[in-house]
Amino acid sequence: MTEIPLEHVHVAPNDGSDAAPAVFVLHGRGADEEDLLPVAESLPDELHVISLRAPDPLQGGYTWYELDLSGGGLHESQPHAEDFRRSLDRIAESVSAATDAYGLDADRIGLLGFSQGAITSLSLLLEDPDSYGWVVGLHGYLPDSHLDLEPDGIGGKPVFVGAGTGDRVIPESRAEAAADRLAEVGADVTYETYATGHGIGREELADVVAFVEARLR
Repeated sequence: MTEIPLEHVHVAPNDGSDAAPAVFVLHGRGADEEDLLPVAESLPDELHVISLRAPDPLQGGYTWYELDLSGGGLHESQPHAEDFRRSLDRIAESVSAATDAYGLDADRIGLLGFSQGAITSLSLLLEDPDSYGWVVGLHGYLPDSHLDLEPDGIGGKPVFVGAGTGDRVIPESRAEAAADRLAEVGADVTYETYATGHGIGREELADVVAFVEARLR
């Protein structure tokens, strides 16, 4: 079996079929690969779910990168450049390795991330849009390092961006700016806001499930 660089949980489709579509799940800062499984379990049964663990321990969980707070407080933070680059590369390598290891359909792979995982997912899409069929980024933003990217292949790419109107960790305005920028470069963006803080509520989850179901038809 191909070695997958990042620790992970793999949940196979109920029918056990190979060459099925898949979603790679990226958790937030201080969480782990188990954190978003309740969200993933709500998605269509035909999906392989591969929930990746970030590489660095943090407060009983894990983080994809340290924070650069030089621009202000947490609500204005940016990813630490070297940590971020390393995690982006590790995730891309893990997606490729898991595609081989689990016999995934390489043309039907999605990303679903929350907070740091959303920031990472949206950045991966801009770096290599041809590798992902769709992306869900919840309560995240586009980092400065990726704002100017205008990649070939992103035209019409389905992207769901969710934000909380009461989110004090990643303000709604940052998620909205990410949605606007992705739309500018040609992605097919669905942007929704919810009366929540930094978390995924029932209404948001229902919208995510509907979005993913539409991608699999």
